Amino acid sequence: LGRDRRKRTRRAVRGAGEREARTHFEVIELLPADTYVRAKLETGRTHQIRVHFAAIGHPVAGDPEYGTAGRHGLQRQFLHAAMLGFTHPASGERLSFESELPPDLAAALELARTEGP
Repeated sequence: LGRDRRKRTRRAVRGAGEREARTHFEVIELLPADTYVRAKLETGRTHQIRVHFAAIGHPVAGDPEYGTAGRHGLQRQFLHAAMLGFTHPASGERLSFESELPPDLAAALELARTEGP
């Protein structure tokens, strides 16, 4: 990913000053007009998930920059860090945290299950 050559506030696949970025994903559920996925990052680039999914024609729901703002009634992108893990820089201890889907995203998911294309 690198800086979008036409709009400098955006990132792009094959953009200026590109750096390697890897996103793995698995389909959790096929919806009438969307797909609910779990993404796992190998790298942590700015806008990485948003850019990668937009690049393959599947922008993140509610994304005003790379997709469509307000989709499924969202006031933000349908992105949630369900699990974060890292090694503590001082102690070397492996830390892991999990979080349930917040109410606004759960409501958007239910709406997406009933909305057609």
